[in-house]
Amino acid sequence: MKILILGAGKMGSFFVDLLSFDHECAVYEVDPKRMRFLYNTQRFTSMDEIDAFRPNLVINCVTLKYTLQVFDEVIPHLPEDCILSDISSVKTGFREYYEKTGRHYCSTHPMFGPTFANLGALSSENAIVINEGDYLGRVFFLDLYRRLGLNVHEYSFEEHDEAMAYSLSVPFVSTFVFSAVMKRQDAPGTRSPSAAPHTIPMTIRRIRLVSEYFRTILRRNPFSVFILLSLPRPCRNIPHLPLFQGRAAEWRNNTVV
Repeated sequence: MKILILGAGKMGSFFVDLLSFDHECAVYEVDPKRMRFLYNTQRFTSMDEIDAFRPNLVINCVTLKYTLQVFDEVIPHLPEDCILSDISSVKTGFREYYEKTGRHYCSTHPMFGPTFANLGALSSENAIVINEGDYLGRVFFLDLYRRLGLNVHEYSFEEHDEAMAYSLSVPFVSTFVFSAVMKRQDAPGTRSPSAAPHTIPMTIRRIRLVSEYFRTILRRNPFSVFILLSLPRPCRNIPHLPLFQGRAAEWRNNTVV
């Protein structure tokens, strides 16, 4: 199978490494430096190069807020029978988008990241395959994820976002609770004294990374506000932060996609 991977970030590179020995792969990335260490794959930096490749499957691995935009840009360069797929953590509006294109599609969510997951032992990690769209596309990803040892679940688009609202909203609030009670000390629970000075900054960086990630996905998930409002009273102020102001009423009326 000829597979085009959009984006050479952490997940894009992961899929290149995973698929390039069993399939003919190409990766499209606007920043050539991000493709320096990719091998056994074609490297594209312009959409025109995709025309001659004629992929059977596209895996969109770009950042969530650019996923549909990149689809709009690449679709004119794809053959009619090419299957579109994404790995986005929020699926709101994706079914409608795919159906509007008239293309074959499938959608999945590998619920792990190469940054923190042990890619050599994924048996404790999960993946979701959306049970809507192209049958052959779903079978491809079901087989791929199961061969990796992942715990695979099949949800509809709506069921996926509802589940993600719960599993991500609570950790989002927890990062603020954790950071609020932290205090600087010489040995914050580390086994190695030499690592102690770096532990607090590392923890803060991780909190910032997680918080930015959660803010991005939760503001696009229509179920997240309701999950946050169901938390204990001190945590309910989160929806009143600028991130959520004005959006709760819109989501209740199903006006935000």
